[in-house]
Amino acid sequence: MNPSAPSSHRDILRSSTIVGGASLVNVALSLFRMKAAALILGPAGVGLIGLLQNLIATGSTFAALGLGGAATRQLAAEGLERQADIRRALFWAGLWLSAATILLLLAFREPLARLLLPDAGWSSAMPWIAAGTALALIASLQLGIITGLRRIGDVAHINILSGAAATVAGVAALFILGEQGIPIFVLSVPLAGALLGWHFLRRLPAAPAAPAAQRTPVAHHWRQMVPLGAAIMIGGLLTTGSQLAVRAMVGDQLGLPALGHFHAAWTISMTYLGLVLQAMGTDFYPRLSARIADRPAASRLVAEQAEVALLLGAPILLAMMAAAPLALQLLYAAEFREAAATLRWQILGDLLKVAAWPLGFVLLAASRSRAHIALEALAQAVFVGATVALLPRLGLQASGIAFFLMYAVYLPAVALAAHRTLGSSTHLRALQPLLWLTPALMLVMAATWISPVIALLVGALLALASAAHAYRRLHHALPAPLTRFIEDLRRPSASTE
Repeated sequence: MNPSAPSSHRDILRSSTIVGGASLVNVALSLFRMKAAALILGPAGVGLIGLLQNLIATGSTFAALGLGGAATRQLAAEGLERQADIRRALFWAGLWLSAATILLLLAFREPLARLLLPDAGWSSAMPWIAAGTALALIASLQLGIITGLRRIGDVAHINILSGAAATVAGVAALFILGEQGIPIFVLSVPLAGALLGWHFLRRLPAAPAAPAAQRTPVAHHWRQMVPLGAAIMIGGLLTTGSQLAVRAMVGDQLGLPALGHFHAAWTISMTYLGLVLQAMGTDFYPRLSARIADRPAASRLVAEQAEVALLLGAPILLAMMAAAPLALQLLYAAEFREAAATLRWQILGDLLKVAAWPLGFVLLAASRSRAHIALEALAQAVFVGATVALLPRLGLQASGIAFFLMYAVYLPAVALAAHRTLGSSTHLRALQPLLWLTPALMLVMAATWISPVIALLVGALLALASAAHAYRRLHHALPAPLTRFIEDLRRPSASTE
């Protein structure tokens, strides 16, 4: 690492601490919501909730045209002098796109319900899905602006407050209405996100506006943002669309309870991983966009971010690999332990995802739209194709194996694309933790076939060892009070007379 690494690590850890702390609270709230859903509705109800949430995510990803991510990059690259123009452009885009989304979903509610929902009786939920999709779209545009302005504290507040509001509303709806409260449960998250995004945007200092004669037309910003936004949208649509296809296959071939088991494993995998990855999208992406023209500096930034992500993620991955059945029972219910094997395969894939995540941002920051779309298409084709091939033979476990295979293909492909973009291999050296972390995870996975107790012991020891290694590598970037506290714990107690 270069001499500036300590300060860079400190910046990365600062943003990771703020966003990660908020994510930790939001994760706890999200898991509490799903625990309540599992106890009230069982696996079938959890599967239906996951399907509806995936529908809203897919619809909002398509309808938003990736403009939130494009706005983040544009604000970071062009500076704040264009803030007022960009915000105005996104306001009108959000207004028109959300209105069009609601009208289209309501116009085609019957055929969409027959195609996408497990029971035609759920067509009455389509207005809720339409509203949720529009609200998720608006929330993504608002968050794109706040992230582009690097208002990390505001992002953290939105995450915590929206999670708390959605938990109260969603759990109350299920408790009072049972299965009929599912639409309210699903809608509560995008509604809270949109309302809080609007509140925090209103609190921002007024952006300096250029004289009317010098203002950039709204259409100009749309033309600048749409190409990159379309790439982000297509990449996101490939991801959520492939998840929707896999969910549909699991539900059709294995039944709605198995779909609930899939959703439980998927949610745990995506939720704990969000603690590590969310800071990248919140702080790393705009910083990388601002430096992408300086290839050596960008390569160093990617290397430092990848190293921090792997070091912070290692203890979580090892602990979760060892405790997968207990996590499923604790966070959902005893009948969800059947998804443990699926979750373990996803954890192996998560390791590769953590390594690949900062490399993928290189393509977005450099506006390499075609490469980004091609790699996403390749990854999702592997995911869906492997599920199609393995599901009839291996059952639910096939989806976890397919997830691992997807990132086994994606990581080397995106590493090569990032190398060609940056013209340097500095960032690749930060992937060295994979050389010990991959065998460590596979060792814990093998121990689970011998004895759950042995797996817990091995996983706990390796998680502690990886946490100690992470501390040695990153202690220089930790806050001084925390460093002193840890050193006091490690220091032998002074003898007393």
